[in-house]
Amino acid sequence: MTTLRTPSRPGRQNLLASLAAVAVLGASAAAHAQSQYPITPQQRSVAQATAQTGIPLSELSPNAPDEYTVKRGDTLWDISRMFLRSPWRWPELWGMNLNDIKNPHLIYPGQVLYLERSNGRARLTTRAGGSGGTIKLTPRTRYDSVSDLALPTLRPSLIEAFLTEGIVIDNDTLAGAPRVVAGRDDRVLLSRGDRIYAAGGDATQLIEKPGPIQQFRIFRDATPMVDPGTGEVLGYEAQYLGRARLERSQTTETQLEEGKMVTSNVPATLDVVAAREEIRAGDRLLPEPPRQLINYVPHAPATPVEGGRIVSVYGNAVKYASQNQVVAINKGIADGIESGHVMAILKNGAVITDRSNGTKETLKLPNERIGLLMVFRTFQRVSYALVLEISDVPQAGDLLVNP
Repeated sequence: MTTLRTPSRPGRQNLLASLAAVAVLGASAAAHAQSQYPITPQQRSVAQATAQTGIPLSELSPNAPDEYTVKRGDTLWDISRMFLRSPWRWPELWGMNLNDIKNPHLIYPGQVLYLERSNGRARLTTRAGGSGGTIKLTPRTRYDSVSDLALPTLRPSLIEAFLTEGIVIDNDTLAGAPRVVAGRDDRVLLSRGDRIYAAGGDATQLIEKPGPIQQFRIFRDATPMVDPGTGEVLGYEAQYLGRARLERSQTTETQLEEGKMVTSNVPATLDVVAAREEIRAGDRLLPEPPRQLINYVPHAPATPVEGGRIVSVYGNAVKYASQNQVVAINKGIADGIESGHVMAILKNGAVITDRSNGTKETLKLPNERIGLLMVFRTFQRVSYALVLEISDVPQAGDLLVNP
């Protein structure tokens, strides 16, 4: 039984006001997370089925703790990996505590998760022994942004830049985009803090619009993305250079020259606000997309992945991938791939000549599983994925299969 001492009237009013503010913020956070991070019917179905029976003890991680207090900085992937052998099986983990946690995106720092084992099955709950305990109410002011309260699936810093930097387009789109024509003071190589001048065609003129200041991403070279298995071009990856802010619109100017009125094009003026590499004349500009708040629920593809391969490792002249690095794969929306899909990485077994028995025989060594990756951004025929775990070094050409 929980006992609360009734404070004096002014103190009681302050307490009630504080609790009301916390309740309103909690409701707003829940509504916000529900709308931003929806649960698919398939995930809900799996979770409901698991909630009825729990999961076999054999599917628990060998080091699964009896209880765990969620900390700031945790991710859903971290928690799933802590309790389950297969961390992408988040719907099962959610199903284990479906009665207590209605939405897996509404897990917050400070919650305590309890692991219950009985009759060869396991369940997760937020109440010790399945019953309510003493709750201490401490009014306090929250300064957290509502959108940042719930735990993310992965650390946003690992992929946030690639939601706007990485882009796969057709070659004609980049060729028709506005281009950098010059830098101030005849500078050839430009970087952050420099002023640049750019011009677009009739359909792509750089014109100021009402509202927030417009920003543009700067790209160079649309490099073909070739399927390692078939040699087919799947799309073109543009090289991200930086970001610029539009200061003045592209216009025309008419003036008298040698007795004639001559109209000249005047390029737009932009300031470079971020630069990964040096920028030069000829580089192209595309509008900065709106920032997206996305959470990912890791899950295996519903059907077998056929012919999946790593196409390339993101970055110039990078051949090998490390953990938490981004790679492009040869599967996209057209293949049924979606954000959150987890795949296993297989090292393609080498072909060798066996001379151990006195003859020459060609053998292919077995493919070896060396890691996991998760898709976070999809295009029509390719996708970007984050390398989550590795036991060897992945590279372009390595195979992808269901986990």
